[in-house]
Amino acid sequence: MAAESTESNRGHTRRSFVKSAGAVAAGVALVGSPRETLAAAGGPKAVQYPDDRHTQACRWPLYGPKDEEAVLDVIRRPSYRPIEQFEKDWREYLGASYVKAHCNGTSALASLYFALDLPAGSEILVPSYTFFATIMPMRLFGLVPVFVDINPRTLNFDLEDARRRLTKNTRALIPVHWLGRPCEMDDILSFGREKGLIVLEDAAHAHGASMQGKKMGTWGRMAIFSYQASKPLPMIEGGMGVYQNRADYERGTTFGNYDLPSGYPQESGYRKYQGTGLGLKFRMHPVSAALGRVQLRELDRRNAMITAQVRRLNDRICALPGLYEQGARPDMQRVYYNWNMLSLDEAQAGMSRAACVKALRAEGVRASAHQYRLQHECAVYAEPQWWHHPPQIPQLPGSEQANRTALGLPLFTAEVPELVEQYAVAFEKVWAHRKELA
Repeated sequence: MAAESTESNRGHTRRSFVKSAGAVAAGVALVGSPRETLAAAGGPKAVQYPDDRHTQACRWPLYGPKDEEAVLDVIRRPSYRPIEQFEKDWREYLGASYVKAHCNGTSALASLYFALDLPAGSEILVPSYTFFATIMPMRLFGLVPVFVDINPRTLNFDLEDARRRLTKNTRALIPVHWLGRPCEMDDILSFGREKGLIVLEDAAHAHGASMQGKKMGTWGRMAIFSYQASKPLPMIEGGMGVYQNRADYERGTTFGNYDLPSGYPQESGYRKYQGTGLGLKFRMHPVSAALGRVQLRELDRRNAMITAQVRRLNDRICALPGLYEQGARPDMQRVYYNWNMLSLDEAQAGMSRAACVKALRAEGVRASAHQYRLQHECAVYAEPQWWHHPPQIPQLPGSEQANRTALGLPLFTAEVPELVEQYAVAFEKVWAHRKELA
C-alpha cells in the first residue's frame, strides 16, 4: 500500500508540475534560467534571498508576546494549575479518553511500557529508525525490542518486515509517525488483531496529524507525544501519555506521579500508592504547560501554513527524475516536523547524492545528505548486561537505504513565496546540469 501511495503521489506532483508551467516560467524570469552555468562552476546563485531573512524563514520555535505573558503569569502566581488545564485542552483536541502530562516524551514512554504489565522477555516490534527513547525504556521492565525495518520512501514502519519477525514471545508493536507522516494504522491495527498484539503509537512528531479524520495518537491502545523545543507543538520540554482505558491510565501514571492515586475510583488497586507513587516523579513543569496552552491555539494554523510551503515546493521539484518525497495516502493529513525530507534515486537522477547536495548548496539551497542514527547499530543493544533478554541485531536494508538516499531541506515557517520559487529554480538548474554532475 505504501508503494502504491508513493506512485499515486508522484502522479499528482507531475500533474501539478505541468499545471504550474506558467508559474515556473515567471520564476525563471525572476531568478534566472535553469540553463545558466551552475554556481559551483562560477555561475550566479539561484537563491538570492538575503541570508538573514533565509535564516528567519526557517526559525523555530515561534514564541511571541502571548507566550511570554503566559510564562510570566506562572512566575507571578506560581501554581501547578496550568498542567491540569493543558491536559484538558489536549484531551479535548485529540478526543482522547485519558491523558497525562509528563516532563518529557521519554518519561511518557517509560510510563506506557510500565502500564503494559507484560512478563519479562516479552517482545515489542519497533523500528530501529527512531530516537532512542522509543526503545530504551523497554529494558527497565525486562521487555525486548525486536527491530523492524522501515519503508525507505515513507520512513515508516514496514508491516511486511514486522510479519517476518514475529515469534511466540511477541506481545506488542509501536510504530513511529516519522516527521509527521502517519503510519498505515488501519493495516497495523488489522495485523495486531490478527496476531493478538497490543498496538501502541509513538506520535512524538505528529501533533495534529490524522488519518481518515482520526487524530494520530488515538489509534493505538496507548500513545505518547513529545513537546521538546523542535516539535510541532514546542514547549521547550514536555511529554504526554494518551490512554484508551482507565486501567492503563492508572497503572501508567502511578509509576511517575505520587500525587494522583487518591483521585482514582475506590475500587482501583492503585489508590493505596497515594503519596509515594511507584518511585519516580515525571510531573510536567507548569511553565511548559502554560506555553503549551498558547501554542496549541496556533497548532493547526501553523501546521497548515508549513504544509502549504512544502506543497508549493514539492509539487514542483518532485517532478524531477529520481526525486521523491515522503509520500502519504490521500486519506492522511500529515504534518511536518524538522525537515522536508526527500529521497534521491541516484540511478534515475543520473547523479550521486553527494554531487547533488554539493551543487544545491552552491546554489544557496540549505540541503543536507541526511543520515539518522540507527538504534540497532548502537553499542547498548549488543551488551547483554543491560538486558533481561538481549535483543537480536538484524540486517535492516530499508533503514540503510534511507540513510543512503535521504536529502533534507529546511521547513519554511513563514510565508516566503520568493524563497520557495528560488529553491525550485535551484533544483531545476541542478537537474538541467546533472549529466555534468555525473
